[in-house]
Amino acid sequence: MASKVISSAKAFLKILRSLQDEESNHQCTHEEDIQILKMNGDRVDVVNMYCGNQPVFICQKEVPKINETNVDGDGDGDDADADVCVLQTDPGPQPLTSMKARQLLSWYTLSQNTNMSGVDNNLALHPLWVRCDMSDPARTTWMGAETVCFGNKVSGVKLYSVTCKGSTVDKSAFMTLDELKQEHKKRHHTSSMGIKGSARFNLFGSTVIENTMIESQSSVTVDFNWSHVERILETPPLSSTATLNIKVASGDMRSPMFEMYRELEFLQTLADGLRTGETEWMEPLQSTSAVSLTKAYLEELQSTANALQDKATNIVDTSKLKPDTDTSIFNSLLERSDLDFVEQLWVRLRKSVTSYQDIGDSLKLVIEALKYGEIKPWIHRDSSSSLSKLILESYHQQIDHVSLTGVTPVHMLLEMGLDKMRKDYINYLISEELTTLNHLCYYLSTEVDLQEQVIRLRKLHHLLEIIVTCSKFLALPYDRLFLLTQSCLQHYKSYPYDEEHEFKLQIKPALISHFYQREQAVLWGAEVSTGHGPREVRTSLQLSDRPLVDHVIFETDSPNETVNGESEDPAFFSTMVCCSLVNFA
Repeated sequence: MASKVISSAKAFLKILRSLQDEESNHQCTHEEDIQILKMNGDRVDVVNMYCGNQPVFICQKEVPKINETNVDGDGDGDDADADVCVLQTDPGPQPLTSMKARQLLSWYTLSQNTNMSGVDNNLALHPLWVRCDMSDPARTTWMGAETVCFGNKVSGVKLYSVTCKGSTVDKSAFMTLDELKQEHKKRHHTSSMGIKGSARFNLFGSTVIENTMIESQSSVTVDFNWSHVERILETPPLSSTATLNIKVASGDMRSPMFEMYRELEFLQTLADGLRTGETEWMEPLQSTSAVSLTKAYLEELQSTANALQDKATNIVDTSKLKPDTDTSIFNSLLERSDLDFVEQLWVRLRKSVTSYQDIGDSLKLVIEALKYGEIKPWIHRDSSSSLSKLILESYHQQIDHVSLTGVTPVHMLLEMGLDKMRKDYINYLISEELTTLNHLCYYLSTEVDLQEQVIRLRKLHHLLEIIVTCSKFLALPYDRLFLLTQSCLQHYKSYPYDEEHEFKLQIKPALISHFYQREQAVLWGAEVSTGHGPREVRTSLQLSDRPLVDHVIFETDSPNETVNGESEDPAFFSTMVCCSLVNFA
């Protein structure tokens, strides 16, 4: 019997090691119906509490996709006339029985015991977590195991069990702190215990207005941690440590950056057209054609130049020629009063262009006006677009011939937009003293190709979406915004554009006390611990507004709403995690 158990442990160990040696996340099947996945622990709520983003093994039941066939025919047996629709339904993650979970954990533990002969145990394995079906008396939803190492040697294993209860508004049904301490003492006989509290609040994200949920892909949550917990669901004290978790999706209509986002989308349309050869033009914001707007702009410049002939300068006061724009919060944030000729031309074209022909015809008018000296427009000294260079040449009446064929007009317009939008972003960041030009070199470089320039501009835009969200909606002080800016700038130098990435920022709770002290936490926890370092053992209680387990359907209390649809008292799901330490003698 013992040899059979050791043989099973060795076979299981071989699979886990094979997965562990894979450079990327992977999965395999064991005993025909057990699926083993390697993933980062932060992808599973319960596992994240103990393993964070380190790699873990997840065991669950292997369930094939269900083929659903819907045949809509006239019953005459003619397949050609039948409307057949085949759907593949993914039932989601499925649990194993508690007995099977214990067997897998026993193999894992045995394979890591250096004192057990016949088992190869040179390598400490990633933690193992098994989904359970609540079939045992304790109604367990997860079981887990994690190695404890002394130096390079495995000295023991921590075993975890997770039990859950459905949501309830009855606070008397929740475990008390004394009961949580007693639960800890059942497994760990000690007189010295520490207890910590944690909570998470939503500060910004989806909102409910008149019983209608307005979804948002952006979210700002804050995590609190503190000691000396006195009661369940207590409000975090001002002495807590607080960390903002910031995830912002571009394009939110509530954002002050929305107009800038639309401008960036047009820029991206041009870049995509150059890359793929196909362009899906956006709906124009101006009813007047691009060519007509360009003609009117050139005539305006000529008439202004004539009015200024008696003056010693040909520089046009561009503030008088500023195009009409929507009045919004955006204007006070990023719109500049020093737009030069090329930038103002970009503003007009990006709101009216609907074809390649529009771009070519408009630029042809401008180049002819420059060639014949009809205009002598002012441009910024550091402008780098092709059109800006032609304007500089026109000052000396030496304009090179430009063939406005093929993709050349689109290329020129894209350069104009990149130049203008980069200056917009620089203007805000520098004027707010959030960074310096030296720190922006990566984002402002024109040495890379246009496609890469667009990617870096999108990164810079996303950075500003994050900063503006925290500035305008959370009113964070300058020192926090400065630190967040530096963190985002540094991150995007090394990582690709990713709106799902959560940026972290340490803050003082007093800065956002008005946001959370009257709100209910979406996640609240208390944790009792004993020991230190790798040998620390913990027993925790988590109360959450949604289940922390996705493979079990929980029963809930009576409806948690009043007649007007608003919650009287919040309902919470209860999750308890217990830990045991097994030492290898």
